[in-house]
Amino acid sequence: MSEKLQKVLARVGLGSRRYMEEVIAAGRVSVNGRVAQVGERIEPGDELRIDGRKVQFQIEDEIRRRVLIYYKPEGEICSRNDPEQRPTVFDNLPAIANDRWVMVGRLDINSTGLLLFTNDGELANRLMHPSNEIEREYAVRVMGEVTPQIRNNMLRGVVLDDGPAKFESFSEIGGDGINRWYQVVVKEGRNREVRRIFESQGLKVSRLLRTRYGTVILPRELRTGRWMELDKADIDNLTKSVELKPRQGTGLYGMAKRRTERMQDKPLAARRGGFLRQQRRDNEDEGQQKPTFNRERRENPNGHTHRRQDNAQSGYGQREQRQNTGYAQRDNRGDNFGNKGTYGQRDNRDEQAPRKPFGANKSFKKF
Repeated sequence: MSEKLQKVLARVGLGSRRYMEEVIAAGRVSVNGRVAQVGERIEPGDELRIDGRKVQFQIEDEIRRRVLIYYKPEGEICSRNDPEQRPTVFDNLPAIANDRWVMVGRLDINSTGLLLFTNDGELANRLMHPSNEIEREYAVRVMGEVTPQIRNNMLRGVVLDDGPAKFESFSEIGGDGINRWYQVVVKEGRNREVRRIFESQGLKVSRLLRTRYGTVILPRELRTGRWMELDKADIDNLTKSVELKPRQGTGLYGMAKRRTERMQDKPLAARRGGFLRQQRRDNEDEGQQKPTFNRERRENPNGHTHRRQDNAQSGYGQREQRQNTGYAQRDNRGDNFGNKGTYGQRDNRDEQAPRKPFGANKSFKKF
């Protein structure tokens, strides 16, 4: 049982396969003490080092296959890193030891709904490859009237910039006025494909929600910004659809299984809206008129300007009142030992009286 070296290094998370091939070609990788070559295969028990540092690895068939479903909110981008520092879909995912999550498909920043993540790169590639014709189902809110002619055009196929595209199925699911909801299915994952098909007919998509990817359906109990791990039966159905054999140890155990069961009984609250919703909230706050306070200005003969609030219950005029009530009452306070207050009474203290050690407190017990 062996596996290509660059594939193992990429799965560990050291970089892409292409980058790992460059690292191997530069002579920086060694297997069992000798310099490795590009395309070389590695087996369990081999000693793998990169730049002299040992790398822990497992052959892919020995790794427990895991799949996460994530409810992507609007405003998150499908990337590990963003130069603009926007939130990404990887920010809320759980850590995975000695492995990394691979995203299955993408959703643009304005779209929401189901995203799949797995630690099995081969499963991810097969689910995304157009030749396997894995169905993606969407709920779409469209501004404008979808006539029978337009519906037939989108089912028969339209020509986009990157080739022909069509909906496998198209049905109306509700809505009033110019905003109506439709359910559509496509078998490819091209960039903004659903939006572009509607735009080719002069229609605008105002909301887009992915509800299904292959055999996986977005659960009702899953809230935006939350994730859930699939159990063995769901993972096996997913792998069977792309003709992959199941692995031993796949499924939920222990705390992970109990967490999923609790979420089904009592769903977690949805996380707050993403980057775009926060921008809209900020713009709305700026558009609202900020509350103003009635202040009057007065000038001293020396030219300095002072502000004073008209409300007599708050402001700077309460300092004397506070001094007479709050701060000046310190002299009347007692200490923790039952003695009368001594603040401001140093002249009345007996300097010859024995003093208690600093920090002594009867409330503390010695063990």
